[in-house]
Amino acid sequence: MLCPFCAVQLGDAPKFCPSCGINVVFLTERPSTSSSVGHGPTEDDLIRAYFRKDHSNEIIRDFLESKHGIVMSLKTLKRRLKRLNLSRRANYTPLETVNAAITTELNGSGQLLGYRAMWQTLQQKHSLTVKRDNVMQALRLLNPTGVSLRHRRRFVRRSYCAAGPNQVWHVDGYDKLKPFGIAISGCIDGYSRRVMWLSSGSTNNDPAVIAHHYLQCVSSYGLPARLRTDCGTENGDMAAIHCSLREDHTDEFAGSVSHMYGTSTANQRTESWWSFFRKQRTQFWMDLFSDLRERHYFNGTHEHKCLVRYVFLGIFQKELDEHRELWNNHTIRPVRQSLCPSGKPETCLTGLVEGIVDPQWIPKCYRSSKTFCHPQTVCVEMLISKHILPTWRDRASSLHPSTGQLLLTTTLD
Repeated sequence: MLCPFCAVQLGDAPKFCPSCGINVVFLTERPSTSSSVGHGPTEDDLIRAYFRKDHSNEIIRDFLESKHGIVMSLKTLKRRLKRLNLSRRANYTPLETVNAAITTELNGSGQLLGYRAMWQTLQQKHSLTVKRDNVMQALRLLNPTGVSLRHRRRFVRRSYCAAGPNQVWHVDGYDKLKPFGIAISGCIDGYSRRVMWLSSGSTNNDPAVIAHHYLQCVSSYGLPARLRTDCGTENGDMAAIHCSLREDHTDEFAGSVSHMYGTSTANQRTESWWSFFRKQRTQFWMDLFSDLRERHYFNGTHEHKCLVRYVFLGIFQKELDEHRELWNNHTIRPVRQSLCPSGKPETCLTGLVEGIVDPQWIPKCYRSSKTFCHPQTVCVEMLISKHILPTWRDRASSLHPSTGQLLLTTTLD
């Protein structure tokens, strides 16, 4: 049996269509008017289903013949449509029923639909006969905000929200220069938009390299409440270290929930920042290295990549440091939709210490302890000796007696 509203094949004696959800009990109660044999859809079912999909009479006739082997003249089809009470310009559904169906759609994702898409939904999903103008007028009455936004062609995004400085660090890699032997790793504080680190090298896929950047940053700026990374294996060591350092804390994000995995494209802060980064810095280097390749000075072999790093990596890292410094001290203009502060990222990061951050942004669990915000109060010595593997104990020894910063005794290869 075929659903007359969405043309989906139904099982034995169903009560509701699994596709459109409409009650189809009446199909089993109505006697068949089809000349076909078996338990398949009747001719009337097929005509009704194709009609609800807003196909023209000619298309319905062709579908019946090509897909179902039912030969029918156009005149016969029109008589059949009239007998089934199917008309495009008559027997309109009462406006109360139309408004009720529109209200149902507006309670879900249907609130994003324009009047044309809503009109089609009412026809195919709800089997209503209604004029498009009536649908347009109903949407203006029932959803004026959505109509206004669509009129301005404005795409509404969710607002990013972070509780305060060092509440979330977003870590990601940048691979646009990897074909030329240079990989970039970066981290951004979600609240202040400060670039915590921006480093280049031969790889950004080595877990030891990423963990090294993380520990160096923690020693300077404190321990973040949460980390947000993609699911790459390069983030495994950093995630384990971070969760170990946060294990003895008592806030809601302590322990294993202090690290968040997700898709790289959904890592909002870093993905947004990489676009600025390419426009202002890396596009020049991409064009330069591409020109070398087109002139046959670079062929992509391991030796040529090593040569590129030998010649350019020092200069490139100096540019990264310069860009990081410029970004951290540029002024972010106020945005009405933003829930994060405007101003210079460097100032916003230290805002809690300087008293410029509104206390309502900082949860109570962070007010009592500035572990996440003040470099001199990062008490991680005991946690390192308790949780980190022996190889890491060799690299991270203790806290500096005067500054309270985490000391890294050796550098990673």
